[in-house]
Amino acid sequence: MKRIILHIDVNNAFLSWTAVSLLKSGFKYDIRDSYAVIGGDESRRAGIVLAKSPSAKKLGIITGETLYSARKKCKVLKVYPPNHKLYSEMSNQLFKLLSNYTPDIEIYSIDECFLDYTKVKKLYGDELAFAHKIKDEIKNKLGFTVNVGIGNNKLCAKMASEFKKPNLVHTLYMNEIETKMWPLPISELFGIGRKTAPKMKELGINTIGDLANTDPNHLYKYFKNQAIKYVEIANGIDDSEVISEEIAPKGISNTITLEYDYSNKLELHKMLDKIADNVSLSLRKQGRYTGVIAVILRDKYFNNKTRQMKLKNVTNITSEISTIAKKLFDELWDEEPVRLIGIRLDALTNQNTYQVSLFENIKEREKKLQLEKIVDNINDKFGPESVKKASFVKKKDD
Repeated sequence: MKRIILHIDVNNAFLSWTAVSLLKSGFKYDIRDSYAVIGGDESRRAGIVLAKSPSAKKLGIITGETLYSARKKCKVLKVYPPNHKLYSEMSNQLFKLLSNYTPDIEIYSIDECFLDYTKVKKLYGDELAFAHKIKDEIKNKLGFTVNVGIGNNKLCAKMASEFKKPNLVHTLYMNEIETKMWPLPISELFGIGRKTAPKMKELGINTIGDLANTDPNHLYKYFKNQAIKYVEIANGIDDSEVISEEIAPKGISNTITLEYDYSNKLELHKMLDKIADNVSLSLRKQGRYTGVIAVILRDKYFNNKTRQMKLKNVTNITSEISTIAKKLFDELWDEEPVRLIGIRLDALTNQNTYQVSLFENIKEREKKLQLEKIVDNINDKFGPESVKKASFVKKKDD
């Protein structure tokens, strides 16, 4: 049976959720129908547009520009502050509603998720009719609209939900890729970063179809190991599973809000090393191992992104968690400045099952684990930072 994946994406989440809250509190009009934006504190670095109404968008106001610039485009512009507690509450309401239909839901960010419909299709029927039902139920019960994308994998479902908005359902099955996806600009392909698209155009790759029909060997010298992946996603190939939060309701996570927007890859890798050290220590103290590792990012526009990997073998070794986290980060990061970064460990278990590969040095792995246990014991006895990695120690010149 072919997989059926749905991607549910809230339309203009921050503005919509603020509008719903204001209407419930007795506001006289819907700010979604006015010249309105969600914007941060203008006295700090956060004084930028985080979300804008359709009317504001028509005047050329864009996400990420300063509120000063936005006001020059619209003299009557109303600015509403972000309310992240509210956004979290509205997000939880959405995911709770969806969980009434299936537990197979992967939360991709605060306002979007993937839903594996394959297992429940016999229960609820045709996926297109179900998508319309869900879309309408969300609007009627929660007061905001969503787009629903349907595909045979997560990539296609995500691409479908990005088609015309708002409050619509779109399909992108494998047999529709050539007609629906290939004509789109290369910059609209999910997985192609903002700085990768211009490089593609320099090579004469202007549409997704151009990339889909490009020899990966030709791209290798420009994009290294990513070359094959880029051609695959342009052809709609994606085997990643929908990994439900239900796998590990008591997972371990650690996020850090950075003191400024980081845009240096090496600095961000160092932060992941530090976070991996923290979460792996928590694992070892509990005598547990992780089977799923996820990286969490929030950029300067408050867009949240996650990418996760299901492991062949469970682990609680810091270096292994750090290596995988940095790999996921490299795949996820579009080079936009990062304001929050984190790691989440799911599918926790007390069983250290391990499938040995012919190419692995199992003794070396055991040495790593023993060394980490020794360091843990020293830090427990003499203080949490009695022994720490050299990469965590700042030089006098730093």
